[in-house]
Amino acid sequence: MMIDFALAAERDEGKNSRDSIYEACMLRLRPILMTTMAAMLGALPLALGTGTGSELRRPLGITIIGGLIVSQMLTLYTTPVVYLYFDRLNHWWAGAKRTVENRTSPETGLVMEIGSCLKGFTRG
Repeated sequence: MMIDFALAAERDEGKNSRDSIYEACMLRLRPILMTTMAAMLGALPLALGTGTGSELRRPLGITIIGGLIVSQMLTLYTTPVVYLYFDRLNHWWAGAKRTVENRTSPETGLVMEIGSCLKGFTRG
């Protein structure tokens, strides 16, 4: 959801990628935390329960809660970083593609490429 909000902010409001992902993180933090907390509170009886068979259910509850905490931290920290990395990669790729297109224009590019390749084969 953070990525969708960031892309919408870039497209609709004309923001750069850093500002858009920051705004998306600020807007989506509360719903993401509420969803995780609901799942963790649902697993709490498994982790804290006593009675018959609780020794079998307790590890499951602890694993669920621990997994939710770890995945939440990884999601909140890595999603903006990966988004910005892919944005930079996209800008780099567009620049590299533009450079290749400029170097190999239809009129002179092919001739220049062939000429530079043949320089090594001439005897002189």
